Amino acid sequence: MEIPYFGVPPELARRMSMAEQHEYLRTRLSRRRALVTAGAVAGGLLTGCSGSGPGSSSTAAGSPSPSTSKAPGSLITPFGRHLAFGADPKTQMRISWQVPLAVRKPYVRVGLRPDDLGRGIEAELRDLRTPELKGVRAAVEQYYLHAALDGLRPRTTYYYGVGHEGFDPASPRHRSTVTSFRTAPASPPERFVFTAFGDQGVGEEAALNDRVLMRQNPVFHLHAGDICYADPTGKGKESDVFDAGQWDRFLKQTEPVARSVPWMVTTGNHDMEAWYSPDGYGGQLARFSLPDSGFDARTAPGVYAFTYGNVGVVALDANDVSYEIPANFGYTQGRQTRWLDRKLRELRAADDVDFIVVFFHHCAYSTSTHASDGGVRAEWVPLFAEHQVDLVINGHNHVYERTDAVKNGEVGRPVPVGGATDPRRDGIVYVTAGGGGKELYGFPDGVKESYEGHPADREPVATFRWTKSRDADAESVQWSRVRYRGFSFLSVEAVSGAAPRLNVSALASSGERIDHFEVRRGA
Repeated sequence: MEIPYFGVPPELARRMSMAEQHEYLRTRLSRRRALVTAGAVAGGLLTGCSGSGPGSSSTAAGSPSPSTSKAPGSLITPFGRHLAFGADPKTQMRISWQVPLAVRKPYVRVGLRPDDLGRGIEAELRDLRTPELKGVRAAVEQYYLHAALDGLRPRTTYYYGVGHEGFDPASPRHRSTVTSFRTAPASPPERFVFTAFGDQGVGEEAALNDRVLMRQNPVFHLHAGDICYADPTGKGKESDVFDAGQWDRFLKQTEPVARSVPWMVTTGNHDMEAWYSPDGYGGQLARFSLPDSGFDARTAPGVYAFTYGNVGVVALDANDVSYEIPANFGYTQGRQTRWLDRKLRELRAADDVDFIVVFFHHCAYSTSTHASDGGVRAEWVPLFAEHQVDLVINGHNHVYERTDAVKNGEVGRPVPVGGATDPRRDGIVYVTAGGGGKELYGFPDGVKESYEGHPADREPVATFRWTKSRDADAESVQWSRVRYRGFSFLSVEAVSGAAPRLNVSALASSGERIDHFEVRRGA
């Protein structure tokens, strides 16, 4: 389907920051066509309130409540359920969903049995408005609900259903909508699995990846950004088209997985949406409830950390440091990088954390279409090395690519398929897991794919990295170990005990394993 022109003229956008684009859109449209409710822009990330029973919806202080639909609540069906951990996965879960029309008194029912959902948690309504443009399209109203569950028991399965006035998930009519989640254990389990990819979008391949990764029985999933592609240009400075309805399609597609597996997202370049806020993150604040464990959940919602078992996970927003796509370059004024240094130091000192996994969108090391981002290398790679990060997961390039252990920008240790590495000695393995479902990229001319079952091409690869002046600086590299042009995702098994390790596998959407290696510490 062709998407109509709907935004900043490209000749202007090339010279404008995200904040300038937002101001252009805001002032171009009349007050009647306001870009978003005050709840999404001014309110920032608000947490739902726990209560003894279902209550009325809430909005940001000082903003008007959105008018409720004239349709009976019994005719309005929730959809797009997705989970996320709070800052403590042992005791906190965030439940989010969508309704096609505004509803009264949204809530979640929670219980320890599917037939006993007596406890009610009040939900917060965040409504998002994408403006009308005469002759192009009508305004789009979207309604997102969020409930914060705190004080949960570790290692416990909870059953839940979402509802509102007129739609009770505990009623016989709607009991089939009840599903479940499980909190993290109080102490590291012997083993668990999590999955990861980036650059998903909406389509058959994206949905297939979801179905295949569910067979891995992951306890959480990491999404490295470029979530649904409502903004298909992804330039930040060229937001010339926008289809808000893509989010509806994405959340429906993802619900079969994300309603039971915490879907931990971060922010890609396609996720900067100038319609909703000066930094482009108003839409993300409305649609997702993510851990508030970063340095500022209102201005950088894709930056946070959590610990599950013996693995500390850190999510970053690479738009802040990207040389390639500088629309939000430096928007945190260094606060994110300073927080990262403190968080990595804290995790490395924690007695119960064996491994640190960092994920974000733009690639530190890749040879595909976008190649490597010099800003990521300049700001963050030295910190990864200093604190001996065990695994870095990126998206952005729509392929699977994996490095050898990289130390001081070179191969610290070859890590062939099936090999093992110790980050304390060898350096860090960087994985591009960008085969989540969007159209695939390729590799430089003459560079062969190399993966399990195919001989590795160890000739130097001619590639480049982005510089601060946005010039492409040519590189000849040997750290590109495994390359696969196909839809795929990462499956990571974490093992604790006397010999802790990460068993990292890359799986094609067919289920075929295309790569695997081990990360060990002290072996």
